[in-house]
Amino acid sequence: MAEEKETTPKSNPSRREFLKTSTVAAASFMIVPRFVLGGKGYTAPSDRLLIAGVGAGGKGQSDIANFYKSGKAEIAFLCDVDDRRSAKSRSDFPKAKYYKDWREMFEKDSKHFDAVSVSTPDHNHAIIAYHAMQLGKHVYVQKPLTHDIWEARMLTDAAKKYKVVTQMGNQGSSNDGTRQMSEWYDAGLIGDVHTVYCWTNRPVWPQGIAWPPPQQNIPKELDWDLWLGTAPKKDYVDKLVPFNWRGWWDYGTGALGDMGCHLVEAPFRVLGIRYAKDVQASVGSVYVDEFKEGHFPESCPPSSHITLTFPKTEKTQGDVTLHWMDGGIQPERPIELGPNEDFGGEQGNGTLFIGTKGKMYASTYSDAATLLPTALTKTAKAPQKWARVPGGADGHYAQWVEGCIAGYGKTELSSSFDKAGPLTEALLMANLAVRGHELKGGRIKLVWDNDAMKITNFDAVNQYVKRQYREGWSI
Repeated sequence: MAEEKETTPKSNPSRREFLKTSTVAAASFMIVPRFVLGGKGYTAPSDRLLIAGVGAGGKGQSDIANFYKSGKAEIAFLCDVDDRRSAKSRSDFPKAKYYKDWREMFEKDSKHFDAVSVSTPDHNHAIIAYHAMQLGKHVYVQKPLTHDIWEARMLTDAAKKYKVVTQMGNQGSSNDGTRQMSEWYDAGLIGDVHTVYCWTNRPVWPQGIAWPPPQQNIPKELDWDLWLGTAPKKDYVDKLVPFNWRGWWDYGTGALGDMGCHLVEAPFRVLGIRYAKDVQASVGSVYVDEFKEGHFPESCPPSSHITLTFPKTEKTQGDVTLHWMDGGIQPERPIELGPNEDFGGEQGNGTLFIGTKGKMYASTYSDAATLLPTALTKTAKAPQKWARVPGGADGHYAQWVEGCIAGYGKTELSSSFDKAGPLTEALLMANLAVRGHELKGGRIKLVWDNDAMKITNFDAVNQYVKRQYREGWSI
């Protein structure tokens, strides 16, 4: 919070050469953001952040529009592999130069923008963000920050190395709810929290299914090879673009990747948890007929219940057990909640804290923060410790824009990579348990060595800690 105290395909050698020489280029081009060119501490009041948006349709479209609404950003470049998806953004920002290949944009025009917004499928987040940071660009990356744990650790370290301003797109981290719950907890209103439940109705896209048959006709507006990016080479299939990729391991991270950053953010902030020490999972089954269970290893399961253990922190008296539930699974309603009172909001998402003296919960983005019994919410008193972000979740975008203009280290952001990286790692570690369940053929507790970034008691699952990129793509 700004106010708080407390790789390239072989068929394209020029792109490959760019990736190899980007660090050298960073030293020779005028890549330092314009607002620091006037000298140390210089910030022109009229300065506007020049943004290049990689991923200009869907969520990328709304991200770009929100940066512009800050009043301090100019959308200077747009990049998207699909001309259909980018049409609205190109219409809204006709002066923005348009590219299909982010590598070409970085190679030709890196000295003409200050920051990069990355809103692509999960599997391409890290490679784009890393190369942008190498060029000295501030970055905003949609949630989840990365597709695998190694990438999350690497981006967290790179943000410090290249001294750029970063933000992950989990806008609920800028909401008042996380701050209100932190103040309630710090005031001792619910005692020591030992257990947390997070749940979602996602997935709302197909999961637990067989890979569909390939289609012969790739839409002329879509560059399929660029869309695949780091992922294995496969033939085009219908309906994977623009949304159903979330349910396939090669591209997405399932319901955890989609909603986990929104729902697990509050426990990270309130309790100070960071890296889990073990994880286990049970997953929903799929049956192709009444006698035969389906096995579709390329697809995320239709539902799961995952249990993570986090070590004691400065804000807890012991370990914290965090339960993740998706596919519509929910925890038992708290006894303090009236039989007809809302539990988690209409969207079917929620976070419940269980303490030694009481409970509290919130819905998506930490909205509707509530003490239990609910009557306490209006009567409980706790001193305000944390300044609110102007605009709450909507202000998440302007917070990053203003942070970039101020410069590295000048302001604190709600979800800078030092916060977003560990959060993303925890969610991806939960997905390791899902993959481990598949490989082992049943439930197993995976023990995590955080320094070595590996599971110590079931090596087969470590292949997913750092996946293999497609040949020709690299960081």
